[in-house]
Amino acid sequence: MKIALIGYGRMGKAIEEIALNSGHNIVGKFDLNGIEKSELAKADVAIEFTQPEAVKDNILNCFDVNVPIVVGTTGWYLHFDEICKIATKQNKTLFYSTNYSLGVNIFFEMNKFLAKMMNENNLYEPSITEAHHIHKLDSPSGTAITLAEGIISNFNRKNKWINNIYPNNNERNSFDLEITSIREDEVPGTHTITYKSKIDDIIITHQAHNRLGFATGAVKAAEWVVDKKGIFTMKDMLGFKI
Repeated sequence: MKIALIGYGRMGKAIEEIALNSGHNIVGKFDLNGIEKSELAKADVAIEFTQPEAVKDNILNCFDVNVPIVVGTTGWYLHFDEICKIATKQNKTLFYSTNYSLGVNIFFEMNKFLAKMMNENNLYEPSITEAHHIHKLDSPSGTAITLAEGIISNFNRKNKWINNIYPNNNERNSFDLEITSIREDEVPGTHTITYKSKIDDIIITHQAHNRLGFATGAVKAAEWVVDKKGIFTMKDMLGFKI
């Protein structure tokens, strides 16, 4: 399979290593200085990890040359509905996820299942904490937003999430689901769901040790989506039914 890498930072290099070790070819490496469409068109699929403000143009460039795109950048979702309409109308291929780690996607399903269990128990108050290295630009993380949406859709006492940038703790009302974002040093990506009560706490946590899980998932997504048309997520690829 011929892969174009849109974004050749730390994630791009990790994806390149996984892709080459899996027998694939890298036929293009593009950074924020621009994409050469004639080079992009040589790829069977593109994998995109750049910056939120670049995602829309990167997707449209892939659509223009009919190359499926796997998007790993988060924080671009103001354009999501527009991109989906274009993809559907033009029969293009988009695979997107807030996190490509298999472990995190299992964690997403655990989170929703726990929220369903806790929905009828008014003793517990849920919250989310996410910690990342200081280089991460978006806050809260896309993974934290997905976790928050999983709770809100299954927990009747929460109707929206709010973000606190550590250590600033703003006041909130009882219907807000609090996400506390921490950015410090080179800490691994860590997401924690806490259900707190006066009696005890229930806590589930996912901690990434390195980028290999994300890179491996992105390559697997590219392998899975390369011959498909439509809009897909990790849930489609993994076949989760919950």
